[in-house]
Amino acid sequence: MNNDTKKILFICHGNICRSVTAEFLFRHLAEQAGVAHRFEIDSAATSREEIGNPIYPMALATLEAHGIHGARHSARQVTRADYDHYDLLVLMDEENRHGLRRILPDDPQGKVSLLLDHTDPSDAAHHARDVADPWYTRNFEQAWDDISRGCQALLQALL
Repeated sequence: MNNDTKKILFICHGNICRSVTAEFLFRHLAEQAGVAHRFEIDSAATSREEIGNPIYPMALATLEAHGIHGARHSARQVTRADYDHYDLLVLMDEENRHGLRRILPDDPQGKVSLLLDHTDPSDAAHHARDVADPWYTRNFEQAWDDISRGCQALLQALL
């Protein structure tokens, strides 16, 4: 990776639904735009609950339904070293921010944001709010819609 590479870490509670969906979707969008070489993308969890587990089956089915196939993944927890390595740490919700503070108490470089903070402020339905957790809502398509809007807006902002 060269110095122009933007390193992004997507973060959620367990790293089996939302953050991994954002990881694969952002990578897919960057590939479609012909700029994948400009990004290093990964995802992680704030908790240890799912470490080593693959993508949750319904999240994987949602990715595949939207044309993203072959997604292989092993959940991991975010580390202090991730703060130094990544340029952006993008959270799915405020609860993730709380969990991240146990691992990374400070954000002196302003790297941490919510995914939907990157959407257009005039889109009040999506801007600056949480991506609902489909583990609890069971609405993987709604999570996909939020994650898609956020990833598209983030990619546009970075280009």
